[in-house]
Amino acid sequence: MGGKSSKEGDYRQSSSFRSSSSSSSWNEYSQSYPQSSYGQESQNYASQPYYAPQQSYVPPQSYAPPPQYHAPPPPDYGGGHASDGRRLDRRYSRIADNYSSLDQVTEALASAGLESSNLIVGIDFTKSNEWTGAKSFNRKSLHHIGDTLNPYEQAISIIGKTLAAFDEDNMIPCFGFGDASTHDLDVFSFHPDEKFCNGFEEVLCRYREIVPHLRLAGPTSFAPVIEMAMTIVEQSGGQYHVLVIIADGQVTRSVDTERGRLSPQEQKTVDAIVEAR
Repeated sequence: MGGKSSKEGDYRQSSSFRSSSSSSSWNEYSQSYPQSSYGQESQNYASQPYYAPQQSYVPPQSYAPPPQYHAPPPPDYGGGHASDGRRLDRRYSRIADNYSSLDQVTEALASAGLESSNLIVGIDFTKSNEWTGAKSFNRKSLHHIGDTLNPYEQAISIIGKTLAAFDEDNMIPCFGFGDASTHDLDVFSFHPDEKFCNGFEEVLCRYREIVPHLRLAGPTSFAPVIEMAMTIVEQSGGQYHVLVIIADGQVTRSVDTERGRLSPQEQKTVDAIVEAR
């Protein structure tokens, strides 16, 4: 697998810290509060031979207990722990799949905690796109470039409208897999020099330029593009990324794969997902 890509420009790193402090004025209070004379009276009583029987002390009507002083609550420096907890909860919130507009999807992603990220796109160029298109796309390959948008062009456009706002720098690494040059072992970059696409408009433009020069092959495995995504994340210093895989179906499972066992492509894909987590 090719792991040569690196994020263009300096990766932005962000850090945050919170501090809280509290102070008390007990020392100052103890110095300013008037001293009681009860201690002196107690010593005088001790020197007398006669002790009065113990009685419960009833304070006079005008007696009032000394005021109680409490340390002020710690100041809030740019967001407290409660908001952090809410943000953490949102980051792991469930995202439903019953939306009727792109605006609803975008709002749900933001509510779930996806405030900013970096996007990575992987596109399936396996032979099954021809077989699937023969049944569902007027007997044409799903990658057919014509007067109308093919399913992949539609998917890229929709994803761009939905997720572009969450990409911090608008630089999108794009890779293809499953063609005759990569099969289930590697990926290829949309740019020969492995530079990233500047926005989804360039993603769509490069897709249309490279499709006529590709030969669809296989088998299908998501492991190479997942491994490439892990490489990019490591090179970015661990910044948050979203990998978007656009494919026509599932990972290859040959007919001779025994029941209850995984095909080589399935096993490698599962292993890559586990490692990425």
